[in-house]
Amino acid sequence: MRATRQALVLGLLFAMTLGAPAKATDYQLDELVDGLDTPWSLAFLPNGDLLVTELPGRLRVIRNGKLVATPVSGVPESLYGGQGGLMDVVLHPEFKTNRWVYLSLSVGTSEASALRVVRGRFTGTALEDVSTVFEAAPKKNGLVHYGARMAFLPDHSLLITVGDGFDLREQAQNTGNHFGSIVRVSDSGKVPADNPFAADEQAQPEIYSYGHRNPQSIAYDPVRKNIYSTEHGPRGGDELNLIEPGKNYGWPIASYGIDYSGARITPYTKYEGTTQPLQQWTPSIGASGMSIYRGSQFSDWQGDIFVTSLVFNYAVRVDMAGAKPQGSEILFTEIGDRLRDIRTGPDGALYILSEGENGKIWRVSKP
Repeated sequence: MRATRQALVLGLLFAMTLGAPAKATDYQLDELVDGLDTPWSLAFLPNGDLLVTELPGRLRVIRNGKLVATPVSGVPESLYGGQGGLMDVVLHPEFKTNRWVYLSLSVGTSEASALRVVRGRFTGTALEDVSTVFEAAPKKNGLVHYGARMAFLPDHSLLITVGDGFDLREQAQNTGNHFGSIVRVSDSGKVPADNPFAADEQAQPEIYSYGHRNPQSIAYDPVRKNIYSTEHGPRGGDELNLIEPGKNYGWPIASYGIDYSGARITPYTKYEGTTQPLQQWTPSIGASGMSIYRGSQFSDWQGDIFVTSLVFNYAVRVDMAGAKPQGSEILFTEIGDRLRDIRTGPDGALYILSEGENGKIWRVSKP
């Protein structure tokens, strides 16, 4: 399936989008692969292959543009149900020499589950030498709000997002547990000495930032040297955040959203000692995957942030011409499915995962 069109500027994204509409850019959209079962994340291998996670627990390989029939063996069993299962996949920055692949997954039981991150050496068909790098504590009752996104920093430390567990939202303000936090560990799972709470005996030393709800994307921009993350609000209040060590991002004492019941969670959209989002979306877009575009194909998009929507079946391009969002553009509505992830490929194209029992990979390139 192929479509070439002029991307349409649809104006400001809801009432809270900042600045003027973004400039339209020509692109070509191609469906590359179908037949995936609830795909969640993808990673690019140096040889041109793709790794794709499927939420039910399988790690798949895309080779020569086709889905390899046999899943990768050696992947640990995950707890599949609700929002849980096999989620993110990232490669170690030195993958070419060490072959380390990192996976995030839910483990345990529905009454006592946790987010776990493991790593294993990828042989091309299997994971070997699998070990646990991080596990969120304590366990929680329920199968929602895991966070589960990962990103490496230049020093090879690993950032991992951890959700608030939904029913435990107040714990996002308690650094004594991992709920509602972004954690930072070494590539083998050790606590970096310069973590903001490493010397605090009352805190979990892995915590890098806290006061998050359900952060479902995180990325490092090597040009700006900034960390960005998005998180799901309740009814309204999805956020794009600039992540800094030790900062409190407010949830649930400050939020632009309200409870799903319509009740007010907090009277505050701002609160002293908490950090405001760069941008918030009300109504919620269901912010999922994110990519900071630094590719070679689209000069107009350099440094812009792309966020996929699970609610409205599109992607949002946040114009980052300045230090803060300057405007937004709605793109790729022609896919017509829930969009789980978006990544910039080594070829400078954007790659998008659409959800469902017949999940697909789409490629956005210059026509």
